Amino acid sequence: MVYTLVIDPEAISDIQKAIDYYNEQQIGLGKRFEASVNKHLEILKKNPFFHTRYDGVRCLPLQKFPFMVHFTVDEDQQAVTVRAVFHTSLNPAQWEKRK
Repeated sequence: MVYTLVIDPEAISDIQKAIDYYNEQQIGLGKRFEASVNKHLEILKKNPFFHTRYDGVRCLPLQKFPFMVHFTVDEDQQAVTVRAVFHTSLNPAQWEKRK
C-alpha cells in the first residue's frame, strides 16, 4: 500500500533553509541534503509506521545529516503529513506552535 504524501508549507520552508545553509557551507552539499530528504520521503510513502515520539507524531531520522522528519499518519485517508524537518539539536516542541 502506498500512502499519499502531504508536506506542510512550513516543512518545505524548513527543508529550503537547510538546503541554503548547506550550500553556503560547501558547493553541492545542499543538493545532497535535498536528495537525502527526498529518499526518506519516498520511504514514508511505502512504510510510514516508524515509532511515535510524542502526541501522535512520528519521526524518521535522516542518514548522514542531523535532521529528523516529523510526521503524522492518517490511516483512514492513507496519508502521511510531514509537519517539520528539524535539526536534531532543536527542541521538537517548537513545531507545535505551528498547529
